[in-house]
Amino acid sequence: MGQTTFSGPVISLNGFINRGPDFVVNITADTTLTVADHAGKLIRVNDADCKITLPTINDSAVTAPDTASNIGSTFRFYIETSATDLDIKTDGTDKFVGSLSVAGTTQNAFAPGATNDVVTMAGSVTGGVKGSYIEVTAVDDDVYLIQGVLVGSGTVATPFADA
Repeated sequence: MGQTTFSGPVISLNGFINRGPDFVVNITADTTLTVADHAGKLIRVNDADCKITLPTINDSAVTAPDTASNIGSTFRFYIETSATDLDIKTDGTDKFVGSLSVAGTTQNAFAPGATNDVVTMAGSVTGGVKGSYIEVTAVDDDVYLIQGVLVGSGTVATPFADA
């Protein structure tokens, strides 16, 4: 398939490359993400204490491009304003798997517990200093894969928690 330019949301069952000015979305307040407005884009977080809620995972069968399934939807976060009490959370039913590395005076990788549905960044031991990066992908019913590197300070601690 040749290159094609679209001016609205596009669903591909085989992937595609995003670029251009609408590829980056800026968040400056509490936000509930949607697949149409945020998936596949780079989300610049510019609110030190906002609450970002991921969409509920829908794993309905993918039979056509207009299906409601959001399996495979990826949300990428770049922390541009250092966090003081920044949360990235699920709907409470969906949980995280994967890991986040936090680098401060010490460095460690943390995996979420079975019930963890929130990542809390305070800009110090749990990370979230400017330059931190997180990627979250809906991979299965009730399961978000999370990975990334958080910049912190001091002796680092897990950013994962329960709501």
